[in-house]
Amino acid sequence: MSNHRRDVSPTLSRRDGMRPRSPAEALEPGRAPPRPHGMRQKRESRVLSGFARIVSGVMTLALVMMLAGGALTLFTGHLYSRPGPLTTTQTIVIPKGTSTNSIADDLEREGVVSSRWAFMVNYLVQSRMHPGEVVLKSGEYLFKPGVSIRDVIAILSEGKSVLYKVTIPEGLTSQQIVERLKSEENLTGDVTQIPAEGSLMPETYSIEKGMSRQELLDRMQAKQKQVLDAAWERRREGLPLQSPEQAVVLASIIEKETGRADERERIAGVFSNRLTKGMPLQSDPTILYGIYGGGVQWGKPILQTEKDAKNAHNTYQIKGLPPTPICNPGRPALEAALNPSQHGDVFFVADGTGGHIFSATLKDHNAAVSNWRKVEKDMRARQAAAAGTAEPAADGAAAPAGDAAAPANPVTEIPNPPAEDAPAAPAEAAAPAGTTTVSAIPLPIRKPKK
Repeated sequence: MSNHRRDVSPTLSRRDGMRPRSPAEALEPGRAPPRPHGMRQKRESRVLSGFARIVSGVMTLALVMMLAGGALTLFTGHLYSRPGPLTTTQTIVIPKGTSTNSIADDLEREGVVSSRWAFMVNYLVQSRMHPGEVVLKSGEYLFKPGVSIRDVIAILSEGKSVLYKVTIPEGLTSQQIVERLKSEENLTGDVTQIPAEGSLMPETYSIEKGMSRQELLDRMQAKQKQVLDAAWERRREGLPLQSPEQAVVLASIIEKETGRADERERIAGVFSNRLTKGMPLQSDPTILYGIYGGGVQWGKPILQTEKDAKNAHNTYQIKGLPPTPICNPGRPALEAALNPSQHGDVFFVADGTGGHIFSATLKDHNAAVSNWRKVEKDMRARQAAAAGTAEPAADGAAAPAGDAAAPANPVTEIPNPPAEDAPAAPAEAAAPAGTTTVSAIPLPIRKPKK
């Protein structure tokens, strides 16, 4: 078979079998082939089309909301952190039970925040992000110039309110402490019951404006228990004390006997020696408390008739410790009662300079008392000269029990000079005008009974 050369170009044919009329027509796509037999053409679902449109709309709306939320977040974040409008230090009092809206109004009115709405939005956001942590609390708050909303919310949530100081001096009775708290204007509420004597710890306490008086008393009782428990654990072995309660009783007597820090342990040693030997304590402050109780005036001179009065607290008439403390002792007195100095002294008497002379024997004590009598006489002479009156009779003063020179029933008793570093008596416990204050009266010259 021979190969024949084709001189004619191949024809451009369309799929429909017709010859194209031009090269351009040959390039046009042809018709799609018909569907195979047995297959039906599906129509576009209107339901799916509508659902797609809804999804698209929702996604578009969500995107718009996200963009708007981001812009709002940036704006509120700017307001949240930027310095506020306050130009001077401002104190704001938020009473208990105040609503969040009222707090926002007060902050805007006082110029702490520029907008109550900005404060509310940021507070709501923070409270949702940190549930239970961001809660606005009542109290008195100090805001510094330029404080931001962030700082305002933190201060109110953490309760960083202004703190005031309340100082309770050592040696007051529970009744006197309650009276002092009643005059404290930053405290609120009534006290329905006087706390037990010796159950309060005298210290300086930080309080918030509006704190209740009972709450502060509860804090003082909790503090006293904490200090007492720790001191009891560190007590010296062999003490004549059977319980922490007895330690408080002894500490209260030590507290009223001296205001000098360098004498507490030594006086505690004297009382410890007396308890060990079975001697009566013969402490003069117990006389006053036994007669007048919680309302006692600690600067009152002691009469011989009062010293002879029989009651449960008068340690001239009873042996051992009184049934209750006579005041609320401080931490140093408690420590001294439980860690007294070890020595053989069983007597002490004022030396006229604010301190005391300690003695282990009756002979030495008699000499110290004689010296004190001279000091007393000079004191009376100076007082009489200052008053422009004649010196009172020397035998009008009550001498320590056992002194033969003392009359049986003296009318007055000249007190000792106050300790130089003794704390000032509170206003409610001050002695009447013109009365010399008492810090300590000599222990009586009496031999221990065998």
